[in-house]
Amino acid sequence: MGIVARTAYWVEWWRRFGPPSGNEPKLTDPLGRYVIVTFVKGTNMGPYEAARHIPGVSGHELSYVANKHFSIVLLNEAVADLVNAHARLDISQAWGDGTAVAADGTHMDTYLDNLLSETSVRYGKPGGIAYHHVSDTYIALFTHFIPCGVWEAVYIIEGLLKNTSEVQPTTVHADTQGQSFPVFALAHLLGFDLMPRIRNWKELTFYRPSKHSEYVHIDALFGEPGKNVIDFDLIESQFRHLMRVAVSVREGTISSSTLLKRLRSGSRKNATYAAFREVGRVIRTVQLLRYLSDAPLRRRVTAATNKVESFNRFSQWIGFGNRGVIADNDPIEQEKAMKFNALLTNAVIFHNALDIAEIVRQLLEEGWEIDPEDLAHISPYLTEHINRFGEYSTHELGIQPEAYDPKLDVDFTPLREQDLITAGLGQAA
Repeated sequence: MGIVARTAYWVEWWRRFGPPSGNEPKLTDPLGRYVIVTFVKGTNMGPYEAARHIPGVSGHELSYVANKHFSIVLLNEAVADLVNAHARLDISQAWGDGTAVAADGTHMDTYLDNLLSETSVRYGKPGGIAYHHVSDTYIALFTHFIPCGVWEAVYIIEGLLKNTSEVQPTTVHADTQGQSFPVFALAHLLGFDLMPRIRNWKELTFYRPSKHSEYVHIDALFGEPGKNVIDFDLIESQFRHLMRVAVSVREGTISSSTLLKRLRSGSRKNATYAAFREVGRVIRTVQLLRYLSDAPLRRRVTAATNKVESFNRFSQWIGFGNRGVIADNDPIEQEKAMKFNALLTNAVIFHNALDIAEIVRQLLEEGWEIDPEDLAHISPYLTEHINRFGEYSTHELGIQPEAYDPKLDVDFTPLREQDLITAGLGQAA
């Protein structure tokens, strides 16, 4: 509760919330009520169960404020506020520069009697999927809640486009499910560098630019000579249509998830689908060759996907209420539950980053020499200092903390130079 209260004072993300009318909230203590509701919903506790452990509030009040003063749009804005504040911390430079993001989903248990509940083939049990886009600085940029039966890869682009924070990544990593020709094509047309983690090499096909293309050392990767050739004439004839579709997605006329669903299930005789497939084959072949020849790139992809998997575990640790089961049957409320959890998780990450920076400052004052590479190995997903259970005191809601210090006297330039050298090696390969 103290963590949420302090971040609310510092970042003022609570000011995003209020009644649908847009008027000032008619609450005695709006900051306090919004902090408590964020804590309760973010930890997945029911309002009436939480009221038993929080003095001065009732279950009805918590439920009313959560329903009437919080919306998906407002929650996204509050999440973006924390992302922006986190990006301004010097300590965040130890983990990345915000140009890369990793996307992955994690299974969430739900009750069986609702529209979104399906049995997942991947996870082997019913529920839904919390799909997160996690920055290379460890913080979540965007979160979706999707059914288990949905192909997760179609939401890779959607989260990037709906991210309204100042952190705008250009490289996106994903697990093996991100290897789809239409996803590769749309990501390229929108200016994103899609680089998923690669598995099952024997099942993947490399495509030649022409029938006469041959390679001295790697020709066996492309199959039989003259086979697996890109149809560049089709791409040229459909280029205007491809760009029109990309602009429509960028402008929000059609969502990327809807488009990719149609492209995935669309007729192979459709010229636009075929052109997307051909562009995807080109981009995926280039990315496979990069991945195969560039060891530092493979390490970066693995590190990025490990971060999002660690975030999944961290967010589930924070959402401990009701044994992690999403109790709402309304799809909108289920989506809000994921947004609340992302908001609370980001608040804890931001607070942990400040705690790490404060300890580093103390060590510097004591004469210790701090290596930025050592800080790069410290994760803000820390839990040992957080007490999740018991009576939740609200006394810190009325105590305004001292201003935090975003500056840290550590030179992170060597880390960025190392990233540039690695990127240069990857391009050369």
